[in-house]
Amino acid sequence: MKAVIAITATIMLAGCATNGLSSQPAICAKPASEQELALNLADNMANEGRLYASLANLEGLPDNLVQVRLRKARVLRLMGRKDAEPLYQSLLGTCLAADGEHGLGQLAAAKNDYASATTHLERAVKMAPTDDKMRNDLGVVYLNQRRIPEARFEFMTAMELKQTDSLAALNMVTLLIYQDNWKAASELVTRADLSPKQFAEAQIRAEKLKASTNKVVASEGNRRTEVADASSSAIK
Repeated sequence: MKAVIAITATIMLAGCATNGLSSQPAICAKPASEQELALNLADNMANEGRLYASLANLEGLPDNLVQVRLRKARVLRLMGRKDAEPLYQSLLGTCLAADGEHGLGQLAAAKNDYASATTHLERAVKMAPTDDKMRNDLGVVYLNQRRIPEARFEFMTAMELKQTDSLAALNMVTLLIYQDNWKAASELVTRADLSPKQFAEAQIRAEKLKASTNKVVASEGNRRTEVADASSSAIK
């Protein structure tokens, strides 16, 4: 799937521990073999875009399994339904707390609530520091806030964690073009084997980010803040 920073698109991001932080037991209980097969089938359907079929399969599984609640939350989020949020919240304090924080961060980013998105995604990354998608999504939120050094760090980390995935690489190209670092952007396009179409898309999005930045500067007097939304494929 394409992974890009867009300006006007919509995002495709138990108990709580004290002080607002979630604890995460190390290991989830393994589902029964037939349940695992059903979960894999639901995953495949969701990845193919068959969200309603995926949800139908998940509805036949018990909600006391955190793996079921996580997948339901993801499908409902992709459908744009509000009932994804309580499902993500139910994962906090469980073995999938990082995924719960990740999902809550994605939902917050979809509403342009970047402060909340940052809080949730930073918690997710702290609990699951080697998850490339969480690192990428945090980078997207940082970039939308023009926190360039932090965004660069997260994209670079995601790229090195999963070198076969172009998601973070394409977002990094957008960041480099935004900084007018065309040489580095071109080198990364070659190294990551991105297509000319992807490079063109990154350029368009970087220019939109620049235009949005100029609007922020122009409206500083009345304290307005305009930031880019993350595209459905930039955050997974």
